[in-house]
Amino acid sequence: MPSSQILSLFPNEFIIIGIIAVVLLFGATKLPSLARSIGRSAGEYKKGRQEIEKELEQGVGDEDREKLENAAKALGIDPIGKSIGELKDEIRQRTL
Repeated sequence: MPSSQILSLFPNEFIIIGIIAVVLLFGATKLPSLARSIGRSAGEYKKGRQEIEKELEQGVGDEDREKLENAAKALGIDPIGKSIGELKDEIRQRTL
């Protein structure tokens, strides 16, 4: 099969090939546990994102500034020299 024909596959065909590859790599018996793991990971991400949004919506005092800075550092944001509003904005941008 020439390489030009391989590249002419439609997205649906790539999806089917991908599904077959996953079944061959992990086996049909492992797929439910793999799907559960992916679902749990997505749930943990969503939960963490909601917690950060909740903290941002609440007022920020002196004690909470440290929590906000820790959240910013965890997301790879440098909190030095930034106001509380700037930190909130950058955290929101990173979590969306």
